[in-house]
Amino acid sequence: MKIISAVIKELGDNFRVRRILPSIEARQVGPFVFVDHLGPVSIQTGKELTVRSHPHIGLATITYLYDGVILHRDSIGSEMPIRPYEVNWMTAGSGIAHSERSQMDSQYSILEGIQTWVALPKESEEVSAEFFHLDRKDIPVIEGKGWELRLVAGEFLGKRSPVKVYSSLFYADLDAQSGAKGEWKIPFDQESALYVARGSLEVQGQTIGVGQMAAFLPGETISFSSTQGSRSILLGGIPFPERRHLWWNFVSTSLERIEKAKLEWKEERFAAVPGETERIPLPDKNRSQNSLYFESVIL
Repeated sequence: MKIISAVIKELGDNFRVRRILPSIEARQVGPFVFVDHLGPVSIQTGKELTVRSHPHIGLATITYLYDGVILHRDSIGSEMPIRPYEVNWMTAGSGIAHSERSQMDSQYSILEGIQTWVALPKESEEVSAEFFHLDRKDIPVIEGKGWELRLVAGEFLGKRSPVKVYSSLFYADLDAQSGAKGEWKIPFDQESALYVARGSLEVQGQTIGVGQMAAFLPGETISFSSTQGSRSILLGGIPFPERRHLWWNFVSTSLERIEKAKLEWKEERFAAVPGETERIPLPDKNRSQNSLYFESVIL
């Protein structure tokens, strides 16, 4: 096991993210190539989170909120208010554009959540774009000694999420109470990691706090305990044999495909997002994934 600490990225208007993947220590975990932790941040009128229309290819995004409401719109006609503990899975495949904007809601004064990217298998990189929403009551739940695991996507401990995925993976929300203990044996061919979003956990005898991720060797047993309440994300799966290239919001096994997507966005050949008049322009050619430059990457 190795411990990876997130890097803080400022987004303006008091918004910041903890970026945990990609990092120097880990380029990806299984098929997961990107993880951002947004907030917690107070939502104020005039300082809402605004992520204008932007494109994706070759991946699926998962938006999972702890607090707040975000309105999702995309170029295939989806429009969905994203609320806490619901699953919102968008498969970009051959190409999609979308926007995300925080919404004022009397129930929530704070915005906090996790944004994750899952690379698609090489043979599925060009599938048709899809958006799938799963209500919190329909998420499979696994219970243990003082902990509850909500299976957002994939398969884990004999349970399967109804979310359509394209490779062998697991993504789950771990709610551990004070005194919780657990141990999970991960299959030998799967990578795994545990990211702490709230509180702290003792993992393999080491304390992991907010903004830290424990990355495990394939097949390693995950042992944890909690002396205080905590919220964490468990993710992993079988890694792909091919290298994935990341540039801005694009993921692909082919650099040529990324160049094509860049040109399509620059020339406005991606389908428009209904209800959106603003779009994020292609980044300056001198900025690249090497500098971890993303204007729209969080959602």
